[in-house]
Amino acid sequence: MKKRIFLSLFALAGFSAANAQSYLGYVHDNYAGVQSALYNPASIVDSRFKTDINLFSFSSALGNDLYGVKVFDAFKSGYDFDLEAKKNFSNANNAYFNTDIMGPSFMFNIAPKHSIAVFTRARAFLNVIDVNGKVINDITKDNSTSFPSASLGSPNAVGNSWGELGLSYAAVLFQKGQHFLKGGITAKYLQGVANYHFQGTNISVAYNDTGSDLTSTYQTTGTAIYGSSQDFASNSDIEIDSKSRGFGLDLGLVYEWRPEYTADRADINDLKEVNKYKLRFGVSVTDIGSVKYEKGIRNLYDLNRPSLSRPTPITVADFDNADNFDQFMKDNFDHAVVNGNVKSYLPTAIHADVDWNIHRKFYLNANADLGVVSKTKLNQNSIANRFSLTPRFESKWFSAFIPVSYMDYSKQALVGFGLRTGVFFVGSGSVLSNVVSKNSKAADLYLGIKIPVYQKKAKDQDGDGILDKDDECPTVAGPVENKGCPWGDQDNDGVLDKDDKCPTVAGPAANNGCPWVDKDKDGVLDKDDKCPDVAGPKENAGCPWGDIDKDGVLDKEDKCPDVAGPKENAGCPWPDTDGDGVLDKVDKCPKVKGTVANNGCPEVTKEVIKKLNDFSKSILFDTSKATIKAESNAKLEEIVKVMNEYSSANFKLEGHTDSTGIAAKNLQLSKDRAAAVKNYLIAKGISAERLSSEGYGITKPIASNKTAEGRAENRRVEIILVK
Repeated sequence: MKKRIFLSLFALAGFSAANAQSYLGYVHDNYAGVQSALYNPASIVDSRFKTDINLFSFSSALGNDLYGVKVFDAFKSGYDFDLEAKKNFSNANNAYFNTDIMGPSFMFNIAPKHSIAVFTRARAFLNVIDVNGKVINDITKDNSTSFPSASLGSPNAVGNSWGELGLSYAAVLFQKGQHFLKGGITAKYLQGVANYHFQGTNISVAYNDTGSDLTSTYQTTGTAIYGSSQDFASNSDIEIDSKSRGFGLDLGLVYEWRPEYTADRADINDLKEVNKYKLRFGVSVTDIGSVKYEKGIRNLYDLNRPSLSRPTPITVADFDNADNFDQFMKDNFDHAVVNGNVKSYLPTAIHADVDWNIHRKFYLNANADLGVVSKTKLNQNSIANRFSLTPRFESKWFSAFIPVSYMDYSKQALVGFGLRTGVFFVGSGSVLSNVVSKNSKAADLYLGIKIPVYQKKAKDQDGDGILDKDDECPTVAGPVENKGCPWGDQDNDGVLDKDDKCPTVAGPAANNGCPWVDKDKDGVLDKDDKCPDVAGPKENAGCPWGDIDKDGVLDKEDKCPDVAGPKENAGCPWPDTDGDGVLDKVDKCPKVKGTVANNGCPEVTKEVIKKLNDFSKSILFDTSKATIKAESNAKLEEIVKVMNEYSSANFKLEGHTDSTGIAAKNLQLSKDRAAAVKNYLIAKGISAERLSSEGYGITKPIASNKTAEGRAENRRVEIILVK
């Protein structure tokens, strides 16, 4: 009891923020009808309906980021909200509640590419943001023994209700091949019903509990702008003023990609009763506008009490003695009228969705609803941003969908379920998560009843894909190229007349419907006769034997009938594979260019021998041994490469020493070293038949043995070309 004053003070707020979208999961259905215009006015054109009449539909949602409950337990008798709810307090808690009632409404096509919709609608939004949840929770506890001073922050609250009379128009803007674009606009006349708005600045409260309503007091600080659509202090009954009105606007575009459109199915866009897109992209802006309340009032309240002008604190009795909340505010706080009209702004939002026709009647929709207005603006309704993913099954008389979404404030995944059965639909964006979660912060429900009048199925009696209105043979299937009539086959040869070059004489398809002939009467049909105008034997495919290349070898025996060549080579010219001017038949190196003098093999020049000896001079041996040092391997590999280039050449390896030591031993050492090099080269793939070795000891010096440099030059292995 002691805290109900400030509980009532912020009951206006209800910790609320408007829901992002009504009829979640349903409005993207291709059979949503007039309800789809609320989300994107472009959706009503090229519709599955000839007419859709809404008798009554209802959508409501609530939620918050402060309290979490097991939703269905909350309706049970004895449920203690304070004890059983899970609390998530912050300095800026939020929640939402909104109601959307749609009265008699309808949509219909006024032309193949033009549609309109007229709807009636009653809406109520309540927004509050940035309220200290811990303080509000303490205020509501009647069993609390004390309430310390605490800040409520700077909340912004808007409560607004109004009626709508809307007129939507949509048209096909662009249609070419697989690309289809439509646009729509909705103009809305708005009739204001009631409005409250509250914007606080640095509000705090301290409670002194004496146990008595007469003496228990509240000390408050801060300022607040509080206004309403009428002076509820003098008349608490809501009076609808015909002058409290406004105008609203919705805009939308829808693009559809229709890959089934082909040259053979150019009529696909004319089919009204079937889905034609693989992907659909939609974007819209809704609720542009405001409502102006002619009798609205707005005051700036000084909430500082006690103060110089009001030295005593507020008591519970002060609130009990007030007829209503508005009267309580005027009687207990200093206030001044704020100039300006009381105008409530609609919750302008951008909506975007992508709808994917996965296969036949199965779809997946991705949707985003984003508020584009400031949530802190005075008397500004706003939506909570929402992102959702909705798989659905959709058919003419039945749809089922499971929206999975995430929304601001509640900060949790919501899973719902919905059904449409032609004349009735019901659903929720959160019912499945509400069933299993013990910490639900949101719940919603929508339902409706309508009279759908579907588009008639275009007639195609013969089922050839060409509508009867365009089919010149409506009862007999035929291709579009022949205007729906079947192609004939006068000679019954299986080749249709359109492809038959002899339509009155039977013939095989391979000859375009004409019979095969034998013009040269050689017994070989023209289809098999390579010389159809000249008689020839069957063995030569109907051509006479000849000698085309005039080489004296008849074509039947000539393996190269188009090129002259000797008989010894079956009429083919001798080749010269390596192009060195030496024919392969005498070329000892047919795959490597050489010279005529060397029988087609490359000649080993003096430069090549010098190159080999430059490498061989770098071959090192262990002292007084024929063992080749490892650092000589690189030079030996270079020798292998050169010898492989001249594969027909033979080489002699000659070993030499200096004059140091015994001549006989030097002679043997030179022979061993020459043989060691030869064996190395053989091991590397050089044919042994191409190599020989000999040693000459000290007998063939090339420099003076009197100097160290000369002796080093004399110790060598030379490579000699063997001709």
